[in-house]
Amino acid sequence: MRNNYFLLTSVLFLMSQALFAQEHNNAHSSSAFGAEQIFGLLEMPFLAIGLVFSFLTATRLKGGKFGSGMMLLAWGFVVMALGHLHMQIAHIFDYNIFKNIFGGTLGNYIWFIALILTWGLSALGFYKIYKASKI
Repeated sequence: MRNNYFLLTSVLFLMSQALFAQEHNNAHSSSAFGAEQIFGLLEMPFLAIGLVFSFLTATRLKGGKFGSGMMLLAWGFVVMALGHLHMQIAHIFDYNIFKNIFGGTLGNYIWFIALILTWGLSALGFYKIYKASKI
């Protein structure tokens, strides 16, 4: 049974890579939305749902060790969601918000800080939850 899951996952992964490569070649020749843009947009509602439920879970836990860890994760997800929204706007509309507002150099630094902030908040949140689970 385990081999079937591995085989199915491998086939789906290889098929998606083949479709991505085909769409990537077609993207240079047409301005229509391809699979890459559509999948990029489809991730946004799921990211929003994840944000909502992360804050609902953190609120329901009412502070404490688990709640504070979940709240850090939720804020990390907010920064990640804004980064993904920025990436989709830059990819689809060819408009880089950070570079247009802050300039090329400062925009790149702000983007780097946002990445570090996302990773840091998520890591700290997971660490707090891990420490709380070792009761």
